[in-house]
Amino acid sequence: VVGVMRGFEGLLDGDFRPLGARDVGGIIHRGGTILQTARSARFMEAEWQDRAAGNLLGAGVQGLVVIGGDGSFRGAEELRKRGVAVAGIPGTIDNDIAGTDLTIGFRTAVETALDAVMRLRDTASSHDRLFIVEVMGRRSGFLALDVAVAGGAEAVIVPEVQFALGKLIDRLHEARRKGKTHSLIVLAEGVMPALDLRDRIQDTAGYDARVTVLGHIQRGGSPCAVDIILASRMGAAAVEALAAGKSGFMTALKDNTIDLPVLSVSWETKKPLDPELMRLVEVLGL
Repeated sequence: VVGVMRGFEGLLDGDFRPLGARDVGGIIHRGGTILQTARSARFMEAEWQDRAAGNLLGAGVQGLVVIGGDGSFRGAEELRKRGVAVAGIPGTIDNDIAGTDLTIGFRTAVETALDAVMRLRDTASSHDRLFIVEVMGRRSGFLALDVAVAGGAEAVIVPEVQFALGKLIDRLHEARRKGKTHSLIVLAEGVMPALDLRDRIQDTAGYDARVTVLGHIQRGGSPCAVDIILASRMGAAAVEALAAGKSGFMTALKDNTIDLPVLSVSWETKKPLDPELMRLVEVLGL
């Protein structure tokens, strides 16, 4: 077994590292990646994709496992077209990859963000304030939605739902009428900067709002048990399928069973938010 340093960028440079039992001992409980990662502008070009495939085939690699999102899977598909057996494992805190119920890293990010939210709620209740918490999610609101439900937020703002300032203000007013002296809004970063939302709320309704941007803290830390087990299941399934001669698939969790859909599912289909969770925020938040 060999690891490729720095993702596709390392493929282009032939930066391979042997991985023995001692090399990977104990990493199951660690955050981040011992192989590191990097974006690769070069890999976007066909000539460099040819080179990457050549490096793999020349090194005698019989199967490549790519961990990431739909962009990483598109890259894996290009390598498959060039004769490399590939498998994709969905790993992103956004949980926005179609074809799988859950992605590696999502549950850990939810727990990390929720811990911060609950601490902020203590402060909000003590000082009768409105808190806006910005979480990651440029194009999707899965993280924001789960954190909002688990944290008892009064409102959640996500890219999938058209933002309406008037509706949000009405909701905050209703919370006050029902006796709530503090409120919490969870905002996905892709909608707007949290500071902009604060200014719009203060200018329109006069609420004393505070902003917390969680940022990259959501990406780090030891993984939770759910992610450890999911990664173990998906990793084993990917290797076993490659050994059986399969290629061009991703591992997916569907109804608690590991499935192997084709890679293209990840970019040809948009994964929808759970409407039941959106409804729960509306019902439980007030």
